[in-house]
Amino acid sequence: MTTATAKPSLGDRWSKAWTRDRRRIIVAAVVAALLVIGLGGLDPEDWFVTIMRGLATGAITFLVASGLSLILGLMDVLNLAHGELFMLGAYLGWTAYIRPDTTVDLLAPILITIAPFALWALWRPLGRKVAALGSRWAGWLLVAVGLGGWWWAWRLFPLAIWDPSVYAESPITFSLAFDIGTLVPLPAGTFGGPALIAVLAMLVAASIAAVGLVSFNPTGSPRPSAKGIGASIVALAAGLSILAWREGLVEGLFAMNPTLRFFLAGIVSVIVISAIGAGVEVALIRPLYDRPIYQLMITLGFGFILIELVREVWGRPEFTMPKPPAFNGIGEGCPGQGIGDLFSGCSTIEMFGARIRTYNELFIVGIGIIVLVGVSLLIKRTRIGMVIRAGVQDRHMVEALGVNVRVVFMGVFAMGAGLAALGGVLAGPSIGLSPEMGGRLLLSALIALAIGGLTSFPGAAVGAVLVGILQQIIIRYGQTGIPLPWLEEPFKPSPPLVPASTVLLMIVILLVLPNGLLGKAEH
Repeated sequence: MTTATAKPSLGDRWSKAWTRDRRRIIVAAVVAALLVIGLGGLDPEDWFVTIMRGLATGAITFLVASGLSLILGLMDVLNLAHGELFMLGAYLGWTAYIRPDTTVDLLAPILITIAPFALWALWRPLGRKVAALGSRWAGWLLVAVGLGGWWWAWRLFPLAIWDPSVYAESPITFSLAFDIGTLVPLPAGTFGGPALIAVLAMLVAASIAAVGLVSFNPTGSPRPSAKGIGASIVALAAGLSILAWREGLVEGLFAMNPTLRFFLAGIVSVIVISAIGAGVEVALIRPLYDRPIYQLMITLGFGFILIELVREVWGRPEFTMPKPPAFNGIGEGCPGQGIGDLFSGCSTIEMFGARIRTYNELFIVGIGIIVLVGVSLLIKRTRIGMVIRAGVQDRHMVEALGVNVRVVFMGVFAMGAGLAALGGVLAGPSIGLSPEMGGRLLLSALIALAIGGLTSFPGAAVGAVLVGILQQIIIRYGQTGIPLPWLEEPFKPSPPLVPASTVLLMIVILLVLPNGLLGKAEH
């Protein structure tokens, strides 16, 4: 006869939790109390606005920190170029949103380039012959020749693009033209030679580069899969179709509802940056998994390259990204009244006696919540998430079960980069675009990760919210001042205290909880 184990009472569970996590609970209570005290000095309207703006700042920070958390927690890789991927995502989103004609012109050669790489297995026999030469320089030579030929072919393709050195033709001017409704397509370019020669040269150059890359790891079947052949045919057909019907596509995109085009731009940016992230993992990170210092150095260098690329293409000056019209309306019927008017088209909504911005404080926060819930469910409740977690715990066991862990890790890196790109597109209309925006957000994201726990995905959300609210409290008191009894006039914190306050919070928490609020101790 067996006796049933008595279920612990609620008091016993609380007692056990207190014994195990009392320091964490005390620190969380103290931080919450300090935030409440800081907010207590504000009027009710200012209190609500400050909270909502803090959540909006936290949501942007979380989208950057969440990608960092995934990559660091699941792959033990700290990508110092993550902030620059956030920045590049914002600029690509602006391009697809404001200059869809340029996007179309860029898309055609990119799709044509993808076609040979989709036939990866087809190049393995040639890759083996190159590898048999016994020198990796042969492979690098093919890659260099392929890139050189590709660049020559690329310059033959037509490209309608701005000129950042001329103010009237710069991104700043196009953003202003969008706001006043005078944006028109740029004059279409022409091929720098026969179109057939340009297409064939790009296919040949991409094939040569693919053979060079395959030579570094030529193992596997030489027969391309049906998926690879299908992807190659689709990419080539799509690229050629864009070239053939470019004018109609551009007209259709300019006639599209601008808000819908904004969402489409976000999708394009996330896809492109995810692909770049996958390429970074394969080309830069994978050869250095056992050399973490070199990972830091190479991703740091890659970030500087992205900054200079943005400065060259889009220019150095900061400029704004117009808000989607669905969240930027004024005039009759505005501001909206309550959450029910979120999609009324008004730029602001009155709630609890305060006026808040629908895009910044409601839409961005909503997207942050959706990402938090969606990625958490993906990691904890799906087979893909189970494979990712198992691959981190015991890579060799998972590989023995027939799972390609390299592909899984590449997917994780791509997902992290895609989240950064999503954050960049959402941040563009709220904070503007500049080559330095990635560095600023990366610092805030790292602070949020340290506060919440470096390898904890929920910790990234908690840390980001704390960072956002604390920054907004300091900004608010910088406007109203803090009445102190020993000062004749209220003390107004200077702008440098905004980042300094979050660093101070991080230091205090890490001194008491070295693994952050939700981080787990490493064994």
